[in-house]
Amino acid sequence: MSSDSHLSRIWRVFLVLSLIVGALHYYIAVRLLSDLPISHLLKNIFVIWLIFSAVAIPVAMLSRFVIKNQKWADATAWIGLSAMGLFSSLFVLTLLRDLILIASSFLVSPLVLHQLAIDSSPVVIALALIATAWGFINARRVPAIVNVKIPLKNLPEELIGFTLVQISDIHIGPTIKGKYLAKIVDEVNSLRPQIIAITGDLVDGSVADLASQVAPLKNLQAEHGSYFVTGNHEYYSGADEWNAYIRSLGIKVLMNEHQIINHRDSQLIIAGITDFNAEHINPAHKSDPQQALGGTTHLSIPKIMLAHQPRSATEVAAAGADLQLSGHTHGGQFWPWNFFVPLQQPYTVGLHKLHQLWIYVNRGTGYWRPPKRLGGRSEITKIILVRA
Repeated sequence: MSSDSHLSRIWRVFLVLSLIVGALHYYIAVRLLSDLPISHLLKNIFVIWLIFSAVAIPVAMLSRFVIKNQKWADATAWIGLSAMGLFSSLFVLTLLRDLILIASSFLVSPLVLHQLAIDSSPVVIALALIATAWGFINARRVPAIVNVKIPLKNLPEELIGFTLVQISDIHIGPTIKGKYLAKIVDEVNSLRPQIIAITGDLVDGSVADLASQVAPLKNLQAEHGSYFVTGNHEYYSGADEWNAYIRSLGIKVLMNEHQIINHRDSQLIIAGITDFNAEHINPAHKSDPQQALGGTTHLSIPKIMLAHQPRSATEVAAAGADLQLSGHTHGGQFWPWNFFVPLQQPYTVGLHKLHQLWIYVNRGTGYWRPPKRLGGRSEITKIILVRA
């Protein structure tokens, strides 16, 4: 694709995004402004913010494609993505308010309904501001340590208490940088794991732009090493280049393959598959759990599969794994989008079981797009194997 056609495509995407985002901001203005019991000055400030937000959000989403200076691109993204967090809550709460007013219209008089509209409009704005502020604080905190014991049948005595630490979906990019990642690395190392598992969506951007920000991963320390599998965002950012760079940091990249770990006088298998949708971008990277565990199905030793998306579980179970570690969902990240995750994924967060297979879904060690988390902090998962 020529540079001119690529630029033309970016501008078409920008136009469509601007029209959609602008229309949703207009809806908020129409539904709230007339009912707000505030001065004209404050109403004008609210209008100015809506216009600014409607422009900043699409610019932020495309900033890394159109702004060459990395610092300016990141600053633009920070502003626009923060505005997106507030806009999201404002839009959802405005819609919820309208549904309540429609339902109330069948139950109360027009006068009472009018007063309800006046009283509820500032509540919508206040709740959106509170949710965004708390969500921002929650997103930017160092991830919580979540301890999970997973019972495996016939676990050898030597592997009881074996510890894996999982991180996932950090999304290093415009708002998450190396300094934040270094704190994650320190937390992970403090847990003294036998194995570290990185289950995809590490980055949002190219190796050229983000290599220095990802470099703190070279400081990860685990008795039997660190392992990585691709997520969908690696394929948006140049998966082959990222795999090569991650290997250069001393991390083993598992591409539909496995490694047998010798621990004391026993063994376990750590395997990994490419992202569930990888073949749509690179047919050579088709996810294949059978290949990943190839030649080990007859071995009666624990088999652990790293798979970015939870919906790989059906094929992973059929391949004979005992435990699948996944991410991708972010636990929904913030309300109400957590209710939409089950439309795409069979599991949203936490520990689940499918036949003989345990599935653990990490809610994400970072966040995606808006710096906002509600309903659950980012997490670093400490997984301890115990005998069933």
